[in-house]
Amino acid sequence: MKDAQEAASRIQEAFPDAVEEVSTFRGQTVVVLRKEALLDAANFLKKEPDLAFDFLTMVCGVDYHPREPRFEVVYQLYSTQHCHRLRLKVRLPSESPSVPTVTGIWPTADWHERETYDLMGIRFEGHPDLRRLFLPEGWEGHPLRKDYPLRGQEASNPIEDAG
Repeated sequence: MKDAQEAASRIQEAFPDAVEEVSTFRGQTVVVLRKEALLDAANFLKKEPDLAFDFLTMVCGVDYHPREPRFEVVYQLYSTQHCHRLRLKVRLPSESPSVPTVTGIWPTADWHERETYDLMGIRFEGHPDLRRLFLPEGWEGHPLRKDYPLRGQEASNPIEDAG
């Protein structure tokens, strides 16, 4: 494989109805996939010998409130064999955002998906242990969402409260 752009072309050939968009910015190739195609495309990228994206370096959520679809889940992939990077994105609506887990493909997704769930409220269907990672179980809301109150759930001024 020459580069990540070729990997994007291979995904488009293998899954023509799955790819919504392909772009390159500052040398980083991005493939936007339909949610339903994520697992098939991820397996393809990992298992094809000439692609071999064997390392998931990061998963995160992005909130584009008030735009619809509001959320994106971003997967940064790396091929240790070919030394190429590829970014996958899946766009999700504001109402009940969820995407299939990729922990069965890249086990390192476990922690990243839990973090994204905790801070953004995006559910990962089929995740083996989807529970809050940083915030207590009873916490309401997701603090990295753009509509989360800037001063927290129960905003107060500790200086004024002490006086």
